Amino acid sequence: MARVAVIGVGGWGKNHARVMYELGCLAAVCDMDASRAKEAGGRYGVAHYSSPDEMLQNENLDACLVCTPTRTHSQVARKVMEKGLHAFVEKPLSFSSTECEEMAETAKQNRVVLTSGYIERFNPAVCETKKMISDRKYGDLLMMEFHRENRMPPHIKDVGIIYDTSVHDIDTAMYLFDSKPKVVFARSGKMFNPYEDFATIMLGFSGQKVAIIASNWITPKKTRTFNAVCTDGIIAGDFLTQEVRIEGGESTTIPRKQFQEPLLAELRHFVDVVDGKTESPVVSAKDASDVTKVAEAAIKSCSTGTPVNLDL
Repeated sequence: MARVAVIGVGGWGKNHARVMYELGCLAAVCDMDASRAKEAGGRYGVAHYSSPDEMLQNENLDACLVCTPTRTHSQVARKVMEKGLHAFVEKPLSFSSTECEEMAETAKQNRVVLTSGYIERFNPAVCETKKMISDRKYGDLLMMEFHRENRMPPHIKDVGIIYDTSVHDIDTAMYLFDSKPKVVFARSGKMFNPYEDFATIMLGFSGQKVAIIASNWITPKKTRTFNAVCTDGIIAGDFLTQEVRIEGGESTTIPRKQFQEPLLAELRHFVDVVDGKTESPVVSAKDASDVTKVAEAAIKSCSTGTPVNLDL
């Protein structure tokens, strides 16, 4: 079984440590907050560090999960990969597409896997929808709408809602359309935070297909939903309950699926890749880099008030 360390065990990273422990792969934890690292190490009975350099020097590892603040992803992940270790980097891969490309090149040079945590690809609601779209069960997919609302997570301090939240739906839209957008238009604003805390993004795909992504950190109620409008029906999904509902003509269908923790599925898949049981990750470094390029375009569109053309 792979030996995996988690770098950054606050915020969302603490869940990565829990799941890696459940999978029997957790070998060490690291956090700049020494007390947090010690607490996590004690909870799971593994070595703990406050310095990634010290951990990488002392531990015999196969891979690391990088769950540090977004603006440190590139620096930390490149250290990991330069040691010949596979890297799973929480989304976004980086806030900079240039850094994304540099990270991908580092992975290539060191012959290691680089992937990013676009967890919704492992959500049963998305998996079921992807299958129905691929099978053309309800015709052709024409339009998608996403709504993702909640109060701002307290651990997010270095990016706005587009890089932290909207990227989930940017990736899901490209995954379900199996295509990359040609144009991006976006509007955003800020009320309570240094960066944008609400945004609406329109992605224009070839063939007049479109995705609308609405995200905010203002609404107190947590909402994460999507609608996939097809020629012969509408597939409505809930990321939280994992329910899928299909409105087709006179009937409504609700497929019954067992609830699954997407993070567990996502990290089990990464371990399988590290162990050689699966050839390549579901989310490639290029996939993650393209999401960042779209997010960059959205932020540029917000500042200029004009659409941004893309060639991905």
